[in-house]
Amino acid sequence: MKLYIIRHGETDWNKEGKPQGQTDIELNEHGLSLAELTSDGLKDVSIDYIFSSPLKRAYKTAEILRRDRNIEIVCDERLKEVSFGPMEGSTKPEPELKNFFNDPEAYRAPKGAESFEDLICRTNDFLKEKIYPLAKENPKATVLVSGHGAMNKALMLNLKRLSLKDIWKGPFQRNCCVNLYEVIGERAYPLEEGKIFYSQDNDPFFAAMRR
Repeated sequence: MKLYIIRHGETDWNKEGKPQGQTDIELNEHGLSLAELTSDGLKDVSIDYIFSSPLKRAYKTAEILRRDRNIEIVCDERLKEVSFGPMEGSTKPEPELKNFFNDPEAYRAPKGAESFEDLICRTNDFLKEKIYPLAKENPKATVLVSGHGAMNKALMLNLKRLSLKDIWKGPFQRNCCVNLYEVIGERAYPLEEGKIFYSQDNDPFFAAMRR
């Protein structure tokens, strides 16, 4: 089974370098354009199932990627972005966020935020309940997941059976980047990661956090 994991388009908070987490921010005009370009890039892909985070930026991206295909977009709470709690919307250089990106094993979620362990657990539950059964029942199917930067990385960590220290391993996840996996039973094999269908500098928020 083919599995496409795609990050949402740009939002104003992406542009302003604010951590969004589970704050429900919509795509901006540029984000809509990126989603349209990505949709054009995938127009010839035969898609059978679409899952999305219920947050507006991911769901709208899923709608654009769907085009005129007669497919239901199934929202799943487990596909929401990691919660940053009180840090969401902040423009301050939060020290916790430095660890979040640079030393994930040392990251300690502040009160009201979500730990890496919880994020990894819920995304693994999604794979076990939704993706692996589909791969067994319909091995020729193609599934698209519309999600978020950290959530997508947690999905891919589970797919590749990596440890927390390697969660950021692999290509930088730009807005609307496409990751493609072959899923056979409960094993997954990366075919392509971090592909984009446009030209853009690194997301300012994630680029700043990696300095």
